Amino acid sequence: MLKVLVLFLLLIAGVVVGPMISGHQGYVLIQTDNWNIETSVTGLAIILILSLIVILLVEWVLRRLFRTGARTRGWFAGRKRRRAHRQTQNALMKLAEGDYKQVEKLLSKDADHAEQPVANYLLAAEAAQQRGDEIRANQHLDRAAELSENDRIPIEITRVRIQLARNEDHAARGGIDRLLEVAPRHPEVLRLAEQAYVRTGAWGALLDILPAMQKAQVGDEAQRDALQQQAWLGLMNQAMADQGSEGLKRWWHKLSRKTRQETALQVAMADHLIECDDHDTAQEIVLDGLKRHYDDRLVLLMPRIKSGNPEALEKALRQQIKQHGATPLLHSTLGQMLMRHGEWQQAADAFNQALAQRPDAFDYAWLADVYDRLHRPEDAANMRREGLLLTLKNNPGA
Repeated sequence: MLKVLVLFLLLIAGVVVGPMISGHQGYVLIQTDNWNIETSVTGLAIILILSLIVILLVEWVLRRLFRTGARTRGWFAGRKRRRAHRQTQNALMKLAEGDYKQVEKLLSKDADHAEQPVANYLLAAEAAQQRGDEIRANQHLDRAAELSENDRIPIEITRVRIQLARNEDHAARGGIDRLLEVAPRHPEVLRLAEQAYVRTGAWGALLDILPAMQKAQVGDEAQRDALQQQAWLGLMNQAMADQGSEGLKRWWHKLSRKTRQETALQVAMADHLIECDDHDTAQEIVLDGLKRHYDDRLVLLMPRIKSGNPEALEKALRQQIKQHGATPLLHSTLGQMLMRHGEWQQAADAFNQALAQRPDAFDYAWLADVYDRLHRPEDAANMRREGLLLTLKNNPGA
Protein backbone atom coordinates (compact mmCIF):
# COMPACT_ATOMS: atom_id res chain seq x y z
CA MET A 1 0.00 0.00 0.00
CA LEU A 2 2.82 2.38 0.84
CA LYS A 3 4.54 1.70 -2.47
CA VAL A 4 1.37 2.53 -4.40
CA LEU A 5 1.03 5.79 -2.48
CA VAL A 6 4.62 6.76 -3.24
CA LEU A 7 4.17 6.02 -6.95
CA PHE A 8 0.95 8.02 -6.99
CA LEU A 9 2.67 11.02 -5.37
CA LEU A 10 5.55 10.82 -7.84
CA LEU A 11 3.07 10.75 -10.71
CA ILE A 12 1.26 13.80 -9.40
CA ALA A 13 4.52 15.56 -8.82
CA GLY A 14 5.52 14.86 -12.41
CA VAL A 15 2.23 16.21 -13.69
CA VAL A 16 2.59 19.37 -11.60
CA VAL A 17 6.27 20.06 -11.89
CA GLY A 18 6.61 19.18 -15.59
CA PRO A 19 4.32 21.90 -16.93
CA MET A 20 5.75 24.44 -14.48
CA ILE A 21 9.24 23.77 -15.75
CA SER A 22 8.17 24.00 -19.35
CA GLY A 23 6.07 27.12 -18.71
CA HIS A 24 2.84 25.49 -19.78
CA GLN A 25 0.49 24.55 -16.93
CA GLY A 26 -2.36 23.45 -19.17
CA TYR A 27 -6.12 24.15 -18.82
CA VAL A 28 -8.84 22.05 -17.19
CA LEU A 29 -12.60 22.72 -17.50
CA ILE A 30 -15.17 20.85 -15.41
CA GLN A 31 -18.69 21.78 -16.53
CA THR A 32 -22.12 20.83 -15.06
CA ASP A 33 -25.65 22.12 -15.59
CA ASN A 34 -25.35 24.84 -12.97
CA TRP A 35 -21.70 25.72 -12.64
CA ASN A 36 -18.30 25.50 -14.35
CA ILE A 37 -14.91 24.84 -12.75
CA GLU A 38 -11.87 26.16 -14.59
CA THR A 39 -8.33 25.48 -13.38
CA SER A 40 -4.93 24.50 -14.59
CA VAL A 41 -3.54 21.02 -14.57
CA THR A 42 -1.27 22.03 -11.72
CA GLY A 43 -4.20 23.29 -9.66
CA LEU A 44 -6.13 20.09 -10.28
CA ALA A 45 -3.16 18.06 -9.15
CA ILE A 46 -2.90 20.12 -5.96
CA ILE A 47 -6.63 19.62 -5.31
CA LEU A 48 -6.27 15.87 -5.77
CA ILE A 49 -3.31 15.75 -3.41
CA LEU A 50 -5.16 17.74 -0.78
CA SER A 51 -8.22 15.52 -1.20
CA LEU A 52 -6.09 12.41 -0.75
CA ILE A 53 -4.53 13.89 2.38
CA VAL A 54 -7.97 14.69 3.80
CA ILE A 55 -9.21 11.18 3.02
CA LEU A 56 -6.18 9.63 4.71
CA LEU A 57 -6.62 11.89 7.71
CA VAL A 58 -10.29 10.99 8.05
CA GLU A 59 -9.43 7.30 7.69
CA TRP A 60 -6.80 7.58 10.45
CA VAL A 61 -9.22 9.36 12.79
CA LEU A 62 -11.94 6.80 12.20
CA ARG A 63 -9.50 3.93 12.70
CA ARG A 64 -8.41 5.37 16.02
CA LEU A 65 -12.00 5.87 17.11
CA PHE A 66 -13.01 2.32 16.22
CA ARG A 67 -9.89 0.91 17.85
CA THR A 68 -10.71 2.82 20.99
CA GLY A 69 -14.28 1.47 20.89
CA ALA A 70 -13.04 -2.08 20.49
CA ARG A 71 -10.66 -1.64 23.41
CA THR A 72 -13.49 -0.17 25.46
CA ARG A 73 -15.77 -3.08 24.63
CA GLY A 74 -12.94 -5.50 25.38
CA TRP A 75 -12.37 -3.83 28.73
CA PHE A 76 -16.04 -4.13 29.67
CA ALA A 77 -16.19 -7.74 28.45
CA GLY A 78 -13.03 -8.61 30.39
CA ARG A 79 -14.46 -6.96 33.48
CA LYS A 80 -17.57 -9.12 33.20
CA ARG A 81 -15.48 -12.23 32.69
CA ARG A 82 -13.37 -11.43 35.73
CA ARG A 83 -16.46 -10.79 37.80
CA ALA A 84 -18.05 -14.05 36.62
CA HIS A 85 -14.87 -15.93 37.51
CA ARG A 86 -14.80 -14.36 40.97
CA GLN A 87 -18.47 -15.17 41.56
CA THR A 88 -17.94 -18.76 40.44
CA GLN A 89 -15.11 -19.14 42.95
CA ASN A 90 -17.27 -17.68 45.72
CA ALA A 91 -20.13 -19.99 44.72
CA LEU A 92 -17.89 -23.04 45.16
CA MET A 93 -17.09 -21.89 48.69
CA LYS A 94 -20.79 -21.40 49.42
CA LEU A 95 -21.44 -24.86 48.02
CA ALA A 96 -19.04 -26.28 50.58
CA GLU A 97 -20.98 -24.41 53.27
CA GLY A 98 -24.31 -25.74 51.99
CA ASP A 99 -25.70 -22.25 51.27
CA TYR A 100 -27.59 -23.24 48.12
CA LYS A 101 -29.41 -19.92 47.82
CA GLN A 102 -26.13 -18.03 47.47
CA VAL A 103 -24.70 -20.75 45.24
CA GLU A 104 -27.53 -20.36 42.75
CA LYS A 105 -27.37 -16.55 42.87
CA LEU A 106 -23.61 -16.35 42.32
CA LEU A 107 -23.49 -18.98 39.59
CA SER A 108 -26.36 -17.62 37.53
CA LYS A 109 -25.81 -13.84 37.85
CA ASP A 110 -23.08 -13.53 35.20
CA ALA A 111 -23.15 -17.08 33.90
CA ASP A 112 -23.16 -15.96 30.25
CA HIS A 113 -19.68 -14.46 30.74
CA ALA A 114 -18.21 -17.37 32.71
CA GLU A 115 -15.53 -19.66 31.31
CA GLN A 116 -18.05 -22.53 31.17
CA PRO A 117 -21.53 -20.98 31.05
CA VAL A 118 -23.28 -24.34 30.66
CA ALA A 119 -21.57 -25.70 33.77
CA ASN A 120 -22.60 -22.62 35.74
CA TYR A 121 -26.24 -22.99 34.76
CA LEU A 122 -26.26 -26.72 35.50
CA LEU A 123 -24.80 -26.21 38.96
CA ALA A 124 -27.25 -23.36 39.54
CA ALA A 125 -30.12 -25.69 38.56
CA GLU A 126 -29.01 -28.31 41.08
CA ALA A 127 -28.61 -25.64 43.76
CA ALA A 128 -32.13 -24.37 43.07
CA GLN A 129 -33.46 -27.92 43.29
CA GLN A 130 -31.68 -28.43 46.60
CA ARG A 131 -33.64 -25.57 48.09
CA GLY A 132 -36.90 -26.72 46.50
CA ASP A 133 -37.28 -24.05 43.80
CA GLU A 134 -38.36 -26.20 40.85
CA ILE A 135 -39.24 -23.23 38.62
CA ARG A 136 -35.76 -21.70 38.87
CA ALA A 137 -34.18 -25.11 38.38
CA ASN A 138 -36.12 -25.58 35.15
CA GLN A 139 -35.16 -22.10 33.95
CA HIS A 140 -31.46 -22.77 34.49
CA LEU A 141 -31.74 -26.12 32.72
CA ASP A 142 -33.44 -24.51 29.74
CA ARG A 143 -30.78 -21.80 29.53
CA ALA A 144 -28.03 -24.43 29.66
CA ALA A 145 -29.76 -26.30 26.84
CA GLU A 146 -29.84 -23.10 24.74
CA LEU A 147 -26.11 -22.52 25.20
CA SER A 148 -25.06 -26.12 24.61
CA GLU A 149 -24.87 -26.91 20.92
CA ASN A 150 -23.19 -30.30 20.72
CA ASP A 151 -22.64 -32.02 24.07
CA ARG A 152 -26.09 -32.69 25.55
CA ILE A 153 -25.00 -35.43 27.94
CA PRO A 154 -24.19 -33.18 30.96
CA ILE A 155 -27.56 -31.43 30.58
CA GLU A 156 -29.55 -34.66 30.41
CA ILE A 157 -27.62 -36.14 33.33
CA THR A 158 -28.44 -33.09 35.44
CA ARG A 159 -32.08 -33.25 34.34
CA VAL A 160 -32.34 -36.92 35.37
CA ARG A 161 -30.63 -36.24 38.68
CA ILE A 162 -33.11 -33.47 39.43
CA GLN A 163 -36.04 -35.68 38.41
CA LEU A 164 -34.89 -38.37 40.79
CA ALA A 165 -34.60 -35.78 43.55
CA ARG A 166 -38.23 -34.84 42.84
CA ASN A 167 -39.26 -38.54 42.85
CA GLU A 168 -40.28 -38.25 39.20
CA ASP A 169 -39.02 -41.79 38.75
CA HIS A 170 -40.72 -42.74 35.50
CA ALA A 171 -39.69 -39.48 33.81
CA ALA A 172 -36.13 -40.12 35.01
CA ARG A 173 -36.26 -43.63 33.58
CA GLY A 174 -37.22 -42.24 30.17
CA GLY A 175 -34.26 -39.88 30.28
CA ILE A 176 -31.95 -42.70 31.37
CA ASP A 177 -33.07 -44.90 28.47
CA ARG A 178 -32.17 -42.12 26.03
CA LEU A 179 -28.82 -41.49 27.72
CA LEU A 180 -27.87 -45.16 27.60
CA GLU A 181 -28.34 -45.11 23.83
CA VAL A 182 -25.61 -42.48 23.41
CA ALA A 183 -23.42 -43.17 26.48
CA PRO A 184 -23.91 -46.82 27.50
CA ARG A 185 -20.76 -46.95 29.66
CA HIS A 186 -20.82 -43.50 31.23
CA PRO A 187 -20.29 -44.08 35.00
CA GLU A 188 -22.73 -41.40 36.18
CA VAL A 189 -25.35 -42.50 33.66
CA LEU A 190 -25.04 -46.06 35.00
CA ARG A 191 -25.32 -44.88 38.61
CA LEU A 192 -28.46 -42.91 37.80
CA ALA A 193 -29.82 -45.84 35.78
CA GLU A 194 -29.42 -48.08 38.82
CA GLN A 195 -31.52 -45.70 40.93
CA ALA A 196 -34.18 -45.22 38.27
CA TYR A 197 -34.54 -48.93 37.51
CA VAL A 198 -34.72 -49.95 41.16
CA ARG A 199 -37.36 -47.31 41.91
CA THR A 200 -39.52 -48.25 38.92
CA GLY A 201 -39.07 -52.00 39.31
CA ALA A 202 -37.38 -52.36 35.92
CA TRP A 203 -35.56 -55.50 37.00
CA GLY A 204 -34.81 -56.80 33.51
CA ALA A 205 -33.25 -53.48 32.52
CA LEU A 206 -31.22 -53.49 35.73
CA LEU A 207 -29.81 -56.92 34.89
CA ASP A 208 -28.94 -55.67 31.39
CA ILE A 209 -26.71 -52.84 32.66
CA LEU A 210 -24.80 -54.91 35.24
CA PRO A 211 -22.08 -55.98 32.73
CA ALA A 212 -21.55 -52.34 31.75
CA MET A 213 -21.38 -51.38 35.44
CA GLN A 214 -18.68 -53.98 35.93
CA LYS A 215 -16.63 -52.70 32.99
CA ALA A 216 -17.02 -49.09 34.11
CA GLN A 217 -16.20 -50.12 37.72
CA VAL A 218 -19.40 -48.61 39.08
CA GLY A 219 -19.71 -49.93 42.63
CA ASP A 220 -17.79 -52.88 44.01
CA GLU A 221 -18.44 -56.54 43.33
CA ALA A 222 -20.50 -57.02 46.49
CA GLN A 223 -22.80 -54.14 45.55
CA ARG A 224 -23.29 -55.48 42.03
CA ASP A 225 -24.04 -58.95 43.38
CA ALA A 226 -26.62 -57.47 45.73
CA LEU A 227 -28.21 -55.61 42.82
CA GLN A 228 -28.31 -58.80 40.80
CA GLN A 229 -30.03 -60.67 43.61
CA GLN A 230 -32.49 -57.83 44.04
CA ALA A 231 -33.29 -57.89 40.33
CA TRP A 232 -33.84 -61.65 40.30
CA LEU A 233 -36.10 -61.42 43.33
CA GLY A 234 -38.02 -58.60 41.69
CA LEU A 235 -38.58 -60.66 38.55
CA MET A 236 -39.59 -63.61 40.72
CA ASN A 237 -42.18 -61.52 42.54
CA GLN A 238 -43.57 -60.22 39.26
CA ALA A 239 -43.90 -63.73 37.83
CA MET A 240 -45.65 -64.96 40.97
CA ALA A 241 -47.97 -61.95 41.09
CA ASP A 242 -48.94 -62.32 37.42
CA GLN A 243 -49.39 -66.09 37.04
CA GLY A 244 -48.94 -67.69 40.44
CA SER A 245 -47.09 -70.97 40.95
CA GLU A 246 -47.28 -72.06 37.31
CA GLY A 247 -45.97 -68.74 36.00
CA LEU A 248 -43.25 -68.81 38.62
CA LYS A 249 -42.12 -72.29 37.54
CA ARG A 250 -42.15 -71.32 33.85
CA TRP A 251 -40.03 -68.30 34.60
CA TRP A 252 -37.63 -70.41 36.67
CA HIS A 253 -37.08 -72.95 33.92
CA LYS A 254 -36.34 -70.19 31.41
CA LEU A 255 -33.27 -69.20 33.43
CA SER A 256 -29.90 -70.64 32.59
CA ARG A 257 -28.70 -73.64 34.57
CA LYS A 258 -25.89 -71.58 36.06
CA THR A 259 -28.35 -69.00 37.35
CA ARG A 260 -30.66 -71.65 38.81
CA GLN A 261 -27.73 -73.06 40.78
CA GLU A 262 -27.20 -69.84 42.75
CA THR A 263 -28.09 -70.61 46.35
CA ALA A 264 -29.69 -67.26 47.11
CA LEU A 265 -32.06 -67.70 44.17
CA GLN A 266 -32.86 -71.27 45.17
CA VAL A 267 -33.75 -70.12 48.67
CA ALA A 268 -35.95 -67.32 47.35
CA MET A 269 -37.59 -69.59 44.79
CA ALA A 270 -38.39 -72.28 47.35
CA ASP A 271 -39.77 -69.65 49.71
CA HIS A 272 -42.04 -68.27 46.97
CA LEU A 273 -43.24 -71.76 46.05
CA ILE A 274 -44.09 -72.47 49.68
CA GLU A 275 -46.15 -69.27 49.71
CA CYS A 276 -47.90 -70.54 46.56
CA ASP A 277 -48.59 -73.88 48.33
CA ASP A 278 -46.43 -75.75 45.84
CA HIS A 279 -44.46 -77.73 48.42
CA ASP A 280 -43.36 -80.54 46.12
CA THR A 281 -41.53 -78.22 43.73
CA ALA A 282 -40.07 -76.32 46.67
CA GLN A 283 -38.73 -79.58 48.07
CA GLU A 284 -37.11 -80.45 44.74
CA ILE A 285 -35.29 -77.13 44.65
CA VAL A 286 -34.11 -77.43 48.27
CA LEU A 287 -32.83 -80.97 47.82
CA ASP A 288 -31.12 -80.11 44.54
CA GLY A 289 -29.43 -77.16 46.18
CA LEU A 290 -28.18 -79.22 49.13
CA LYS A 291 -26.74 -81.84 46.78
CA ARG A 292 -24.60 -79.20 45.11
CA HIS A 293 -23.73 -76.96 48.04
CA TYR A 294 -24.63 -76.94 51.72
CA ASP A 295 -26.26 -73.76 52.97
CA ASP A 296 -28.04 -73.07 56.26
CA ARG A 297 -30.74 -71.08 54.45
CA LEU A 298 -31.85 -74.18 52.56
CA VAL A 299 -31.96 -76.21 55.77
CA LEU A 300 -34.08 -73.57 57.50
CA LEU A 301 -36.75 -73.99 54.81
CA MET A 302 -37.21 -77.72 55.44
CA PRO A 303 -39.61 -77.54 58.40
CA ARG A 304 -41.94 -75.34 56.35
CA ILE A 305 -42.20 -77.82 53.48
CA LYS A 306 -45.29 -80.06 53.59
CA SER A 307 -44.72 -82.35 50.65
CA GLY A 308 -46.03 -85.80 49.93
CA ASN A 309 -42.59 -87.31 50.42
CA PRO A 310 -41.21 -86.09 53.78
CA GLU A 311 -38.92 -89.10 54.03
CA ALA A 312 -36.72 -87.54 51.34
CA LEU A 313 -36.15 -84.52 53.55
CA GLU A 314 -35.24 -86.66 56.56
CA LYS A 315 -32.87 -88.71 54.43
CA ALA A 316 -31.22 -85.54 53.13
CA LEU A 317 -30.81 -84.23 56.68
CA ARG A 318 -29.15 -87.39 57.89
CA GLN A 319 -26.86 -87.32 54.88
CA GLN A 320 -25.90 -83.71 55.67
CA ILE A 321 -25.17 -84.72 59.28
CA LYS A 322 -22.79 -87.40 58.03
CA GLN A 323 -21.05 -84.99 55.68
CA HIS A 324 -20.92 -81.84 57.80
CA GLY A 325 -21.11 -83.19 61.33
CA ALA A 326 -23.73 -82.97 64.04
CA THR A 327 -24.38 -79.22 63.86
CA PRO A 328 -27.09 -77.73 66.12
CA LEU A 329 -29.11 -76.52 63.13
CA LEU A 330 -29.17 -79.92 61.43
CA HIS A 331 -30.22 -81.73 64.62
CA SER A 332 -32.83 -79.09 65.47
CA THR A 333 -34.27 -79.31 61.94
CA LEU A 334 -34.28 -83.12 62.11
CA GLY A 335 -36.09 -82.95 65.44
CA GLN A 336 -38.79 -80.74 63.93
CA MET A 337 -39.23 -83.13 61.02
CA LEU A 338 -39.51 -86.13 63.36
CA MET A 339 -42.10 -84.30 65.48
CA ARG A 340 -44.26 -83.91 62.39
CA HIS A 341 -44.28 -87.68 61.89
CA GLY A 342 -44.88 -88.54 65.55
CA GLU A 343 -41.46 -90.07 66.14
CA TRP A 344 -41.24 -88.50 69.60
CA GLN A 345 -38.30 -90.33 71.13
CA GLN A 346 -36.08 -89.76 68.09
CA ALA A 347 -37.15 -86.12 68.04
CA ALA A 348 -36.21 -85.78 71.72
CA ASP A 349 -32.77 -87.26 71.01
CA ALA A 350 -32.25 -84.81 68.12
CA PHE A 351 -33.24 -81.77 70.20
CA ASN A 352 -31.03 -82.89 73.09
CA GLN A 353 -28.05 -83.17 70.74
CA ALA A 354 -28.75 -79.68 69.41
CA LEU A 355 -29.09 -78.22 72.92
CA ALA A 356 -25.92 -79.94 74.04
CA GLN A 357 -24.01 -77.77 71.57
CA ARG A 358 -25.79 -74.50 72.15
CA PRO A 359 -28.83 -73.31 74.14
CA ASP A 360 -31.81 -72.16 72.11
CA ALA A 361 -35.21 -71.03 73.35
CA PHE A 362 -37.07 -72.56 70.41
CA ASP A 363 -35.39 -75.93 70.87
CA TYR A 364 -36.30 -75.87 74.57
CA ALA A 365 -39.93 -75.19 73.65
CA TRP A 366 -40.03 -77.95 71.03
CA LEU A 367 -38.38 -80.43 73.39
CA ALA A 368 -40.91 -79.56 76.08
CA ASP A 369 -43.73 -80.39 73.64
CA VAL A 370 -42.02 -83.69 72.82
CA TYR A 371 -41.75 -84.58 76.53
CA ASP A 372 -45.45 -83.85 76.89
CA ARG A 373 -46.10 -86.39 74.16
CA LEU A 374 -43.82 -88.87 75.94
CA HIS A 375 -45.71 -88.27 79.22
CA ARG A 376 -42.73 -86.77 80.98
CA PRO A 377 -44.27 -83.66 82.57
CA GLU A 378 -41.35 -82.89 84.89
CA ASP A 379 -38.88 -82.89 82.02
CA ALA A 380 -41.28 -80.75 79.99
CA ALA A 381 -41.55 -78.25 82.85
CA ASN A 382 -37.77 -78.13 83.19
CA MET A 383 -37.36 -77.43 79.45
CA ARG A 384 -39.90 -74.60 79.55
CA ARG A 385 -38.16 -73.12 82.60
CA GLU A 386 -34.78 -73.29 80.86
CA GLY A 387 -36.26 -71.68 77.77
CA LEU A 388 -37.81 -68.90 79.84
CA LEU A 389 -34.57 -68.21 81.71
CA LEU A 390 -32.68 -68.07 78.42
CA THR A 391 -35.20 -65.67 76.94
CA LEU A 392 -34.97 -63.38 80.00
CA LYS A 393 -31.18 -63.53 79.85
CA ASN A 394 -31.10 -62.57 76.19
CA ASN A 395 -33.75 -59.86 76.63
CA PRO A 396 -33.14 -58.33 80.08
CA GLY A 397 -35.40 -55.36 79.36
CA ALA A 398 -38.35 -57.45 78.25
